[in-house]
Amino acid sequence: MGKVGEELTEQETAIYDRQIRVWGVDAQRRLSKSHIFVSGLKGTVIEFCKNTVLAGVGSLTLNDDRLVTEELLSANFLVPPDENVTRGKSLAELCCESLKDFNPMVSVSVEKGDLANFDVEFFQKFDAVVISCCSLLTKKSVNAKCRNLPRRVAFYTKKKEETIECQLQYPSFEEAIAVPWRSLPKRTSKLYFAMRVLERFEVLEKRNPQDTSADDLPNVLKLRKELCETQCINESQIPVPLLQRLLAARVEFPPVCAIIGGVLGQEV
Repeated sequence: MGKVGEELTEQETAIYDRQIRVWGVDAQRRLSKSHIFVSGLKGTVIEFCKNTVLAGVGSLTLNDDRLVTEELLSANFLVPPDENVTRGKSLAELCCESLKDFNPMVSVSVEKGDLANFDVEFFQKFDAVVISCCSLLTKKSVNAKCRNLPRRVAFYTKKKEETIECQLQYPSFEEAIAVPWRSLPKRTSKLYFAMRVLERFEVLEKRNPQDTSADDLPNVLKLRKELCETQCINESQIPVPLLQRLLAARVEFPPVCAIIGGVLGQEV
C-alpha cells in the first residue's frame, strides 16, 4: 500500500486536474493510494467500478468467477458481446481487461475464489470492500471479518483554535438490519422491508440470491405475514406486486444501474 505522505506525480496531477479543483489535492492523493475490493459484478457494481477507476483509485481488485451469460450482458457494458472473446473467461477477467483501458494509471486485477472462503488477513490490504450477488450469511461474514481488522475511523472537529479527534463507532451490517421495523422512520422505503423478507426466505430455503421465481410467491407471502406480525407492522408495507417483481426479476435496467452506481461511488 502507498505511504500516506506520498505526493501526486506530475502525470497524476495533469490527468486529474479537473477533479482536483473540485475536492482538492489532499483528497485526490488519498484516493490515489486507496485499494478497493469488489465482488459480484452486476450492473450497479459495474457502474461503480467504472466511476472508481476514472476517479483514480490506487488499485481495484475484482472477484467474480461466473461465466458470461446473456442475462449478465443486459447491463454490463464492460463485457464484449463476441463469444470468441468471452469463451472460457470469467466475468471478473473480462471486466478487468476493459477497465484497464478506462484508466491505465489504475492497477486493476482479478482475485479468483469463493468470497465466503477469504479470511480476515485477505481483507487487510483493502481500504474499502464492496460485495454483491451473495447470500445474506456471506454478507454478514464478510462484514464481521472487515470489522475485526485493526483499523479505525477517526473524525476531526475544530473548536475555536483547538482540533479535537473523536473515534466513530458504527454498527455492524448485522446490527443495522436487525433494528426493529417499528423503530424505523415512517418514510422508510417499502423496498427495504421486501428485501428483508426475501433474504429471510433465501436463508430458510437455502437459496442463492435470485434463485427464486414467481412460483415461490405463496411461501414468501406466508413468511411476510409471520415477519409483519413479529415486527408489528401492517402487511401493506410490503405490497404483493413488489414481491412479485423481485422474485421474478432477472434483467437489470442500465439507466437505474448508472444512477445507483454513481451514488455508491460517492459513498465509498
